[in-house]
Amino acid sequence: MRIDRLVVMVSGGGTNLQAVLDACAEGRIEASVCGVISSKPGVYALERAKKAGVPTAVISPKDFESREAHDEALIKAIVGFGGQAVVLAGYMSILGGALVRRFPIVNVHPALIPSFCGKGYYGRRVHAAVLEYGAKVSGATVHFVDEGTDTGPIIMQKCVDVLDGDTPETLAARVLEAEHEILVKSVALLCADRLELVGRRVLIK
Repeated sequence: MRIDRLVVMVSGGGTNLQAVLDACAEGRIEASVCGVISSKPGVYALERAKKAGVPTAVISPKDFESREAHDEALIKAIVGFGGQAVVLAGYMSILGGALVRRFPIVNVHPALIPSFCGKGYYGRRVHAAVLEYGAKVSGATVHFVDEGTDTGPIIMQKCVDVLDGDTPETLAARVLEAEHEILVKSVALLCADRLELVGRRVLIK
């Protein structure tokens, strides 16, 4: 099924959101962002959405007594925006099964899954762990979201060399460029109904 309307979920500055907004505006993704949901108030991603004329909502997990209640609020908002699929773009909260089963959801992670992923691996922590381990390559992964943490089928990955003088910040900057590239490509394929799931393998039709 082709997808025309995307909801993007964010928790921070929103550079991946901006990459998706720009790609939609330029026709590289043949869909539109119909809503942005943030897990936190006051983040710059909300400003990016407003500048693009996209409606927003703030739905914080801490405002709900259970993950199920939080999921219910998210589903209501996504349906209200008219969303057909969800893009997690730096979204820092875990989603429950009801939401994952309701919509196709993709996430971008700043490492090469299955390395440096799962609980506790987010933001700067990922890049610090890569450097501490002495890995020679890192990168970015876009994957479908399932009920685990960073465990869904992988859509696309891109490697980034780890340089001798890297800090978590310099490595993060290069990985972020890879995130933007493969997130846009993956979302474009999703919207065009060109992704096929065979077991855990995601094939491009």
